[in-house]
Amino acid sequence: MDRLGSFSNDPSDKPPCRGCSSYLMEPYIKCAECGPPPFFLCLQCFTRGFEYKKHQSDHTYEIMTSDFPVLDPSWTAQEEMALLEAVMDCGFGNWQDVANQMCTKTKEECEKHYMKHFINNPLFASTLLNLKQAEEAKTADTAIPFHSTDDPPRPTFDSLLSRDMAGYMPARADFIEEFDNYAEWDLRDIDFVEDDSDILHALKMAVVDIYHSRLKERQRRKKIIRDHGLINLRKFQLMERRYPKEVQDLYETMRRFARIVGPVEHDKFIESHALEFELRREIKRLQEYRTAGITNFCSARTYDHLKKTREEERLKRTMLSEVLQYIQDSSACQQWLRRQADIDSGLSPSIPMASNSGRRSAPPLNLTGLPGTEKLNEKEKELCQMVRLVPGAYLEYKSALLNECNKQGGLRLAQARALIKIDVNKTRKIYDFLIREGYITKA
Repeated sequence: MDRLGSFSNDPSDKPPCRGCSSYLMEPYIKCAECGPPPFFLCLQCFTRGFEYKKHQSDHTYEIMTSDFPVLDPSWTAQEEMALLEAVMDCGFGNWQDVANQMCTKTKEECEKHYMKHFINNPLFASTLLNLKQAEEAKTADTAIPFHSTDDPPRPTFDSLLSRDMAGYMPARADFIEEFDNYAEWDLRDIDFVEDDSDILHALKMAVVDIYHSRLKERQRRKKIIRDHGLINLRKFQLMERRYPKEVQDLYETMRRFARIVGPVEHDKFIESHALEFELRREIKRLQEYRTAGITNFCSARTYDHLKKTREEERLKRTMLSEVLQYIQDSSACQQWLRRQADIDSGLSPSIPMASNSGRRSAPPLNLTGLPGTEKLNEKEKELCQMVRLVPGAYLEYKSALLNECNKQGGLRLAQARALIKIDVNKTRKIYDFLIREGYITKA
């Protein structure tokens, strides 16, 4: 007996009997050897031994019925389908009409069975209901999660990086101070009235046309900045530093022509010259190996090691260069000779050599009367005096480093140097001081 037959209560939903063409009522017969299409017979035609074309009365068969339990032993599959169709027709909760349409169950039995097996059933709760909830969740207005990005950077309004970026506002893709920032001032007193003469009207229209041309120039410059990635200055500098010194010089020279060609063409031009430089350097290195009689890369590694060692030894031999430095001054030359004699004899040199550069260490900076001095503690005052940094600049650099440290969760020396852009030695002293005093932490 086949329990996978059609469970619909409507006879018109089933195929007709092949013998008498009447609507099939369960149970009915399906030939297991004929088909496709399936060969169905009602019980009357089956008992008469109906045969048609290839179908014979001795073929194996299946009994198609829905008279078996599915969810509850007292409910057949046919009654389950009838309950679902009645709920769909009469509506959920209208159990009296549902029972009247089914004719085989009371309203209490219908409600209890439906709530137990179709509402509170964990199987349906984890499949059908969850599918509906998932579909609703797709169309729900929920907050879109996002993560902060540094391209383009989003500095605070009063930070040093914001000033370096000309007041760029990432959320608006705009600048605080635009190019030709006062172009609108020329229009503030223009008013078109009906009694204007033709000349005055033409003059006002000319002013408006000029204003439009200035706006186009402003947009053109902003487009160049955006297309070439000039907003993120730090990223632009990092890309430039990955090239050798010779290519960096070319990069700096060709930057003024970037507005003529597109960003992709400009990058291709720089990359092609960088590749050319690498090829030329590699060819020169191979020619040096060939000149030295080297024919394999194993020997080339030994040659490079010996060459590096020889260069380091040459830098340590400074006696000849020192002699040439003092040879024009007889007294200085005599002092140098006596000093070398003391060194050779194992004594400390009694005559210090005068510096030929004439440079002297700068005295500590006097902070008296400088603005911002009252905001510094004693250690910060001592730092500003030693590195010769005015208090206002120190406070500005300190604020920028603190903000960046809080944003990144730590700060490296390289980041500090890229942020405040002063002498690298002063940057290191400021960075070490802030680390030592606990203002910032290392990344």
